[in-house]
Amino acid sequence: MEKRVVFNHKLLPYLLLAPQLLITVIFFFLPAGQAIWQSFFIESAFGGDQQFVGLDNYTSLFSNSTYYSSFWVTLLFSGLVAIIGLAVSLLLAVMANRVVRAAGAYKTLLIWPYAVAPAVVGVLWAFLFSPAVGTLAVYMANLGISWNPRLNSTDAMTLVVIAAVWKQISYNFLFFLAGLQSIPTSLLEAAAIDGASPFRRFRTIVFPLLSPTTFFLLVINIVYAFFETFAIIDTTTQGGPGTSTNILVYNVYKTAFKSFDYGSSGAQSVILMMIVIALTIIQFRYVDRKVQY
Repeated sequence: MEKRVVFNHKLLPYLLLAPQLLITVIFFFLPAGQAIWQSFFIESAFGGDQQFVGLDNYTSLFSNSTYYSSFWVTLLFSGLVAIIGLAVSLLLAVMANRVVRAAGAYKTLLIWPYAVAPAVVGVLWAFLFSPAVGTLAVYMANLGISWNPRLNSTDAMTLVVIAAVWKQISYNFLFFLAGLQSIPTSLLEAAAIDGASPFRRFRTIVFPLLSPTTFFLLVINIVYAFFETFAIIDTTTQGGPGTSTNILVYNVYKTAFKSFDYGSSGAQSVILMMIVIALTIIQFRYVDRKVQY
């Protein structure tokens, strides 16, 4: 017999939802509404003066070469973070799923990085790859590898991608491991009896059954790369050298708090929000068709 929860008071469900709804309104809808409002105005750097300019803030963005550069840098950065992060996490989940001894210790160690704050992650990897005192940078120099993320744009992009992927690996790992453990062992045993190699079993059975998890994590990782990597960029490269790591969310911050152009910053926030919503809709509408549930 199916058990159902019955609320004796009609207001109780709304009271239970009220804290989450309040947090959503205060920290999402109100800032989003303020950004939309500011995008239609030119505001004095010291506040107080506002002039309505309509869509001028939006049109000026598309004639700004720095904004175009940030757009392409964000596409490259988010693509690398999503693809590398999912690939490494899946590999670790497959390996951890096969461990018999000390499996709990391996899984716990792989989960720990998710508890580290993004700013701390940026400082950690910036120190490890520091050309002067970084441990990893010293080893690379001993191997004859030239490395300087402060001057070389490729090195800088490599640094922020490694830091962002490392921060997100634990989250991806948890979902992939849960997906692997939900696959019936009888399917894999039957394929092994039929003579299928481990790689073929993974390609024809495991990976297709993991497609819902992979699809979900693809959406989450792209949104993560667009929004939640601000602190990593700020503590490692500050968008440099030049504009090589100046992703859109960091450009919003620089426009508002360094150039004091709040109208343009608001317009960039709105465009960034629309891009993420559009990417999510495209993924759910078109990519979802190829997902095997």
